Amino acid sequence: MKNIFIGNMPVKQAIEYFITQVNLTSAPEWVALSDSIFRKTYQAVHALKSSPDAHVAAMDGIAVISERTKGASEKTSKRLIEGQDFVPVNTGNLMPKGYDSVIMIEEVLPVDSGVVEIMIPSYPWQHVRQVGEDIVQGEMILPSNHVIRPLDLGALLSGGVDRVCVYKKLSLGVLPTGNEIVQSLSDLSPGKIIDSSSKVFEGYAKAYGATASVYSPCIDDFEQLKAAVKRGIEENDILVTIAGSSAGTKDYTVDVFESLGSVLVHGIAMKPGKPTILAVIDGKPVIGLPGYPVSSYFTFDVFVKPLLTDLNPAYSKGLTFSDNSTSIALESATHVDVKLTQRIVSSLKHEEYVRMLLGSIDGNIIATPLNRGAGSTMSLVRADAVLKIPQEIEGYESGKVVQVELMKPLDEIMKRLVVIGSHDLILDYLADKMPLSSGHVGSMGGVLAIKRNEAHIAPVHLIDEKLGTYNVHLLDQYFKGESVTLIEGVKREQGILVEKGNPKSIHTLSDLSRADVSFVNRQRGSGTRQLLDFELKKLGIASDSIYGYTREVNTHMAVAVSVKSDGADAGLGIRAAAEAFDLDFIPIGFESYDFLVRDGYLEDTRVKAFIEVLKSDWFKETLETIGGYALDHPGTQNKVVSL
Repeated sequence: MKNIFIGNMPVKQAIEYFITQVNLTSAPEWVALSDSIFRKTYQAVHALKSSPDAHVAAMDGIAVISERTKGASEKTSKRLIEGQDFVPVNTGNLMPKGYDSVIMIEEVLPVDSGVVEIMIPSYPWQHVRQVGEDIVQGEMILPSNHVIRPLDLGALLSGGVDRVCVYKKLSLGVLPTGNEIVQSLSDLSPGKIIDSSSKVFEGYAKAYGATASVYSPCIDDFEQLKAAVKRGIEENDILVTIAGSSAGTKDYTVDVFESLGSVLVHGIAMKPGKPTILAVIDGKPVIGLPGYPVSSYFTFDVFVKPLLTDLNPAYSKGLTFSDNSTSIALESATHVDVKLTQRIVSSLKHEEYVRMLLGSIDGNIIATPLNRGAGSTMSLVRADAVLKIPQEIEGYESGKVVQVELMKPLDEIMKRLVVIGSHDLILDYLADKMPLSSGHVGSMGGVLAIKRNEAHIAPVHLIDEKLGTYNVHLLDQYFKGESVTLIEGVKREQGILVEKGNPKSIHTLSDLSRADVSFVNRQRGSGTRQLLDFELKKLGIASDSIYGYTREVNTHMAVAVSVKSDGADAGLGIRAAAEAFDLDFIPIGFESYDFLVRDGYLEDTRVKAFIEVLKSDWFKETLETIGGYALDHPGTQNKVVSL
């Protein structure tokens, strides 16, 4: 590396040149959950188990077999016998094997010992927290480069995670120099000076998420200083020396740096701070700070701070770290006005706090409610804000502008691509490559989100029942006269998910109507639900002949975990979900999973980045690893303008 000696280099030129010559990297390290608070994840964190990991009662009452409660009414009550028709349960109890529903204790009338009456029938999975309702095994809990907050810890524990891979903190070495420097007040005597700067720099290093090692003062001796600098370089990522940077007879710092590495700059056009030295030794940045406290402070702020923040992968903006490696957020929660994408109904019985997912669309901040269940840990992790609904208000209509309290920095929210529509595993992988928030509301929900300009992109897989093709018909059917583009995504294989070994011998959709087969369905408006209805119609099978048709879950992974946990014998979903849970898969066929976007967003940097990821080798290799997908020309824009 060429040495440059300039006695009065402009500050901006010096810092820009210095930064181009250093390359700070942060290695990964595994830490216990207790030590991970406010550390930044090095890689995505996936759940190792589902939460809950068994079907549990969501209410105090009785567990029943829902089929046996049919016909109960105020006019014709039904009697149930304990041990035969019901089992008493409390909230959180495991559901007894064979029982699929809970009736709240308030709706149960004791008649005799072990005998009760009910006047309202129950339905399958009523008041039951199903396996994976909150977190599904294999689901991404946190993406990479995510600062772990206190509320994230609950989700990680619920997902069976007790260790996480985080960025290792950069280490800063602080080496004071000078015969007159002491570090203890008890050592002060005439002619001695207390080392006040080292503690200042140690504190700032920790504030920027680094570790700091303050060395004992080194006397003004070339060989001793050389040995001390060499040790500081070996033990740290960055080294700063204090004093000895000028041109006095005992200022050896620049000569020591030259003997061990390359001096880039000596002399900066700043006051105070002119004699600052910028060097590189063994590929690591070394800064020689002036001795006067004010001079050293300003030069530290100009030349060292960028290394600890802008060039530090482990740095978390807006956080300060205490001595015991925990941290406190510097930025207090703020409030912002948002536009609701859905109607929210609330009870007059209480004040309600609704977790919200936010996104910026055309300068407006839109808000979509997340799971409102008290047991949904992931809704806290995913939430960007909280909407407080006062007790005297019954809710808000869609489109209403309300104020929410932020749980994440607004600048982070504004950078995200807003994706609302059908769920697929690839959204988790994409969210780990770029700022992205996704709401799983089904394909039709995605169409409506684009229609109302509440999302940048909507994943869809809706079949044209007349032609048997996918998605293209949506442009003319829902966006006539509007400019909307369909971006080609993936072909994914849909089929029936069954337990390993297929114990119920389920081979076709017709088998779903058998009396001994229980089914788990996707929610209304999802493309998978539409595909099922389309195929059932072709076969002449009535939906009410399928036990469990009305039992709905919102993701393919939720279907898979229900089948895996004996919660259902079969469910319709994608092969990738079956592979993730080691289930057998009965193919039905491939479908197109594509992305709707308004033309006005095609030049948006977030949308352009999304398309580039779809076209990337990384995306192709990732899908090959997952299995169950086929690619034609992902990222291709199929432009159709209806007139």
